[in-house]
Amino acid sequence: MDAIQQKAMAWLTQTFDAETQAEVQQILNNNPTDLADRFYKDLEFGTGGMRGTMGAGTNRINKYTLGRATQGLSNYLNKNVKKSEIKVAIAYDCRHNSKKFAKIVADVLSANNIKVFLFEDLRPTPVLSFTVRHLNCDAGIVLTASHNPPEYNGYKVYWADGGQIVPPHDSGIIDEVYAIDFSEINFKANENLIEMIGKNVDDVFIEESVKNASLSDKINRKDLKIVFTSIHGTSIVSVPDALKKAGYTDVHIVEEQRIPNGDFPTVKSPNPEEPEALKMATDLANKIGADIVIGTDPDCDRLGVAVRDAEGNMKLMNGNQTMVVMTNFLLKKWKEEGRINGKQFVGSTIVSTELVNEVAAKFGIETKVGLTGFKWIAKMVVDFPEMQFIGGGEESFGYMVGDFVRDKDAVTATLLACEVAAYAKQHGSSFYDELLNIYVENNFYKEHLISLTKKGMEGAAEIQKMLSDMRNNPLSMIDGEKVATLADYDKAILKDIRTGKETKIDLPTSNVLIYQTENGTRIAARPSGTEPKIKFYFSVNAPLDSKENAKTVEAALDAKIQRIIKEMNLI
Repeated sequence: MDAIQQKAMAWLTQTFDAETQAEVQQILNNNPTDLADRFYKDLEFGTGGMRGTMGAGTNRINKYTLGRATQGLSNYLNKNVKKSEIKVAIAYDCRHNSKKFAKIVADVLSANNIKVFLFEDLRPTPVLSFTVRHLNCDAGIVLTASHNPPEYNGYKVYWADGGQIVPPHDSGIIDEVYAIDFSEINFKANENLIEMIGKNVDDVFIEESVKNASLSDKINRKDLKIVFTSIHGTSIVSVPDALKKAGYTDVHIVEEQRIPNGDFPTVKSPNPEEPEALKMATDLANKIGADIVIGTDPDCDRLGVAVRDAEGNMKLMNGNQTMVVMTNFLLKKWKEEGRINGKQFVGSTIVSTELVNEVAAKFGIETKVGLTGFKWIAKMVVDFPEMQFIGGGEESFGYMVGDFVRDKDAVTATLLACEVAAYAKQHGSSFYDELLNIYVENNFYKEHLISLTKKGMEGAAEIQKMLSDMRNNPLSMIDGEKVATLADYDKAILKDIRTGKETKIDLPTSNVLIYQTENGTRIAARPSGTEPKIKFYFSVNAPLDSKENAKTVEAALDAKIQRIIKEMNLI
């Protein structure tokens, strides 16, 4: 009997319920390929926590993998938090089984003598991040798989600062999890330790969101026509209320996508990075003449922003463009109010646009750059308590305004995007015009992302081989430009390809490679932390002398990216 079969047979014991045993037996009898994928490894914590397809098996999201993770977290908390009462907040999204999984997680925590605050119904992820600090919790958990397909669910752990777990807690928790046998999970709830929460927290969160994102009393918010879609997700319980409280009255919700639904029936993928996911919203915007479209992913931490371009057509901004415009607007407001004194910073990540660094530098503001994943931006707030965090974002459509939430927050970011659009409209400009002005002042930066899906054991090996080839046989030319440097974050080394000189990178290690040419072209490659994918990020730039020439320059940059993709045999 091979190791995978042996692992599966262990799930036919009394430790597991009858339903789980029946599912595993059926796969053992009929589907060796599926069996291998379910049991060849344990689900891992990646940049977004633990995420996977639902079903029986060690490589699946189910009662037992979640129970094991929670038992490990409970053990870690009980060993390391020296308090008479340890407290954990739990939220969940609209996905299948999320509510049931949240109660299982609450049961395990309470069984381990930990006080639990459990939301009565689905809530956005940023609300959970806020709640951890608001209720003085020692940790937080949200059951979500963000924008993954319907068959997925997941589990993200937050620490007392409201940010996702980072070193040393992440590895400490994982060590505890892997030390546990499934038979050691305590599922026997102490209901006295589980307290339901809801509106009392929501009201404070929305008030704080409005306070952080409302940047002027002089903005005419009533004149901005907004289309909003929750894409069947959790944002419907927070965003409309936040917009109303901020003073936006001309808000039109995509009714077909209003009701939370884990099947996401009107879209192929509930990901606001995809234009298709916002098609119903942009169609409505064209019908009613709206100025801006906002769409959020199922757990409401990412937002897609579509605005009218120079020709009046609805255009979906990418995450880099949105973060640059919003950061520029924030910094302008801080400068106007005389609040910049050299003790502020903005946050970004290694695969996000370098344009945000240039924008911040013009205001005398430092950009701190962390690894991929918003937990590293949240960590900056903790690591630099003597400095004020203004805002920060990443290319994957996430933004955080101020530090009252310690994760990407599509509620507050929605308000900020609308502030930019309303202010610009009032002054004869537009959100898109503001972006073009930034390009003229700096350079026109064009970014592009490719994700290649490689499933199962073979796929994982293929991803590792692609990264290994790029690491060990580095490119010397990219689209006729000399490669200047290769940053290998796994080895924490920046190598000058021309001279061979190596310098240390002062960040935690991560399996990311970034090439940079002498002309400023940049290519990054990394495996996804939450999906069976390898991601390639392309960034090219060129001067823009006037807004009128934007289309020509953009077309040239697009063509350049396509040449590079072809040169690297990625199509």
